[in-house]
Amino acid sequence: MNRTPFLFIVLIISLLITGCSEVKPPEPYGPVPSERQLAWHELEYYMFVHFTVNTFTDKEWGYGDEPESIFSPTELDCRQWAKTASDAGMKGIIITAKHHDGFCLWPSAYTEHSVRKSPWKNGQGDILRELRTACDEFGLKMGVYLSPWDRNSAVYGTPEYLVYYRKQLAELLTNYGNIFEVWFDGANGGDGYYGGARETRRIDNKTYYDWPNTHKIVRELQPDAVMFSDAGPDIRWVGNERGMGSATNWCLLNREELYPGGNFAAILGEGHENGTHWVPAEVDVSIRPGWFWHENQNMQVRTPENLLELYYSSVGRNSNLLLNVPPDRRGLLHEKDVQSLLAFRELREKEFANELARSKKTKASGSRGNAYRPSNVNDGDTQTFWALKDDETSGWLEIDLGGETEVNRILVQEYIKLGQRVQEFKVEALTGGEWKPLLEGTTVGYKIIRKFPVVRAAAVRFTVTKAKAVPLISNIEIYRAPGE
Repeated sequence: MNRTPFLFIVLIISLLITGCSEVKPPEPYGPVPSERQLAWHELEYYMFVHFTVNTFTDKEWGYGDEPESIFSPTELDCRQWAKTASDAGMKGIIITAKHHDGFCLWPSAYTEHSVRKSPWKNGQGDILRELRTACDEFGLKMGVYLSPWDRNSAVYGTPEYLVYYRKQLAELLTNYGNIFEVWFDGANGGDGYYGGARETRRIDNKTYYDWPNTHKIVRELQPDAVMFSDAGPDIRWVGNERGMGSATNWCLLNREELYPGGNFAAILGEGHENGTHWVPAEVDVSIRPGWFWHENQNMQVRTPENLLELYYSSVGRNSNLLLNVPPDRRGLLHEKDVQSLLAFRELREKEFANELARSKKTKASGSRGNAYRPSNVNDGDTQTFWALKDDETSGWLEIDLGGETEVNRILVQEYIKLGQRVQEFKVEALTGGEWKPLLEGTTVGYKIIRKFPVVRAAAVRFTVTKAKAVPLISNIEIYRAPGE
């Protein structure tokens, strides 16, 4: 038997295998997200619920002197909240367990200023417990907001308050199952009731709460939870409450330079291009002019069309959308709010119903090897990605649409597990045999969605014109949204 052809084939296969194995994956570049942060990015859109004594006093900020008896919802139904969130396409609910007025929506063992002293359920109720059950039923994540400022507490502004605050934080993190986000507000110090003192108390935002040790409580009790504040440590404020993410949006932040309650709004939108930590932005905005329910705002609920614009300016700009929907005095989400939320979901689904890029032919200016081929961007798997060689920080990728097709939206994602890299990009369409510019941009990150006027395109080309390191693009989707 002549073994020469057989040995030759074995040698070729061996060389091919060896060659493939030498294609190393890209090294991480700069700060990268933790597992808890990656899980947070994937949620994208969830509900804020502002509910407390303010709902019954028609205020936005309570002074802390409200009698517990005023909190008396007649039809409170956390299941209705959760069903609405689920039906609206949201992934979770964050509840204001305690706002600045200090009233607790759970029967805290450390204060009388809570539902335990209210007429609701004869003082036997626990909204956090009911919300936990409702979230579990509808497959939603649950988060908690615990205001660092407490205008009811007689010891606020003293070291004793920090002990009290941490005990309440521990109650929330041990008694109500898995928590996905802990929300620390930046409002701290000012006038209040303070146990009858009725005075103004100021604190040093930077040092008073001893944030590093307060954060340790969350890490120990809820290791999978992300923490939000103006400065993180995990998630940052976007710098406004208008629902506007920044067009240039780095997930990076020089975290050690910032602290909750500081005057940093001007820089929080864009973040820091060369930041030291991964601290992505969350867009918090209300469906109404106020954060709490007010009867005179029932006709001022955001329209579905406006909510869609908020979606583009938040999720479409590399941020998560935390949309506040406040219960009314019944303890229900108002019919106007529910109607708008559900109609918004219908609009959103229509907007992204006609995806045109999946599995279409692709080609690129280059690639790192077969494992990082250009077709990874439209294979439906965001865990695969197109990559160039290490010394290439610019390059293009084309998706052949198989004939001229109307398009007007593009969605792009980076493979952020290895860092955020893209600094500048452009998008072009092949129309009438010529490449026509559609748009230019800066950062990508977890996800961007960009609009452009309807154009008939035979192909779409995405070009990274500048990057901090070899760009890693995990997903590109192209749409023809209706109505234009």
